[in-house]
Amino acid sequence: MTRRIALVLAVVATTTTLSLSVLAGWQRGGLLQERLAWVAIGLVLVTSAHLLPALLRESSFLVRVTGSALWGACLMTACIGHTVFFVTSQQHAGDLRVLAVPTVPVQTSGRSLTNVMAERAVATAQLATVNARYCTGICTTLEARRTSLAARVDALNAEADDIRRQHATDDRVTARRDALRADPVTSRLAALLGVSASRIDLLFGSLFAAVLEGVACLLWAVALRPSSLPVAMGARTPEVATVRGSFDTTPPTITSVANASHPAVTPVTVSHPDGTHSRETLATSPPPSASDLIDNHLKQLVRDIANGLVRPTVADIRRHLGCSQAKAVALRRQIGPLKS
Repeated sequence: MTRRIALVLAVVATTTTLSLSVLAGWQRGGLLQERLAWVAIGLVLVTSAHLLPALLRESSFLVRVTGSALWGACLMTACIGHTVFFVTSQQHAGDLRVLAVPTVPVQTSGRSLTNVMAERAVATAQLATVNARYCTGICTTLEARRTSLAARVDALNAEADDIRRQHATDDRVTARRDALRADPVTSRLAALLGVSASRIDLLFGSLFAAVLEGVACLLWAVALRPSSLPVAMGARTPEVATVRGSFDTTPPTITSVANASHPAVTPVTVSHPDGTHSRETLATSPPPSASDLIDNHLKQLVRDIANGLVRPTVADIRRHLGCSQAKAVALRRQIGPLKS
């Protein structure tokens, strides 16, 4: 049951990472053939990173060492591809948040603050010149000139204030868009640590990629681990029957095997040649379930010892079959005459 759950989770994790690799490869490429090449590379690297640990478990030492180095390289490159996806997707999300901010059109004069202030300086100088003149007679023209220049200076001051307010509004909108462009958690963490938000995005993307790849590799290793128990078989094969027949010289102690039931005692009436009858007590064979289990273990031991997968020792038999010490001793007694 555990292996089935691990297999389902492993398939889901691998499917997710393959989808991320496809999206990341599509984002990294420019032309269509370049995008297809990036997608193919990502699929190969992700699949290799997930399955290499499980596939190399039974290989030789040299193959395992080489495969471990290649697995590390595949894992690192797969994480880089996933990081590209996470960072790019965060940028796209920031752009969408910025577009959601409404823009309010503001009526402006179209002139820069520098030009307005230069014109204001000229008007102020002219007003100062007019104010410095001394009039002894009728000064209507001079007063009109003085009033006109003062009004122009006030108008330029008002225009300069409007431009300053517009600049302040633009600065607030820009700051709000910049704040919305970054992820809320990322921006606050960046402010707390005193680093840029882009570095936090890169760190988070790498962390997510590493965790996702690590979980997928672990799930595949659990789902594809070899089984230590033999598959139960209902019938006794000719090979096991022959081997057991050759082992009858040293009868095994079946009753000492763990989880095996004691043989049932049945009274039997025996007829003698002289016509008398007597009742003798005979022990029947063990229950079929215990006998079949021992035969299956014996069959697997004969096959595995012949293939060199296990040594005929009690410790190795117990470790190989995952059985108790008593059962391992009984099985070792049965295969003793064969090895000798």
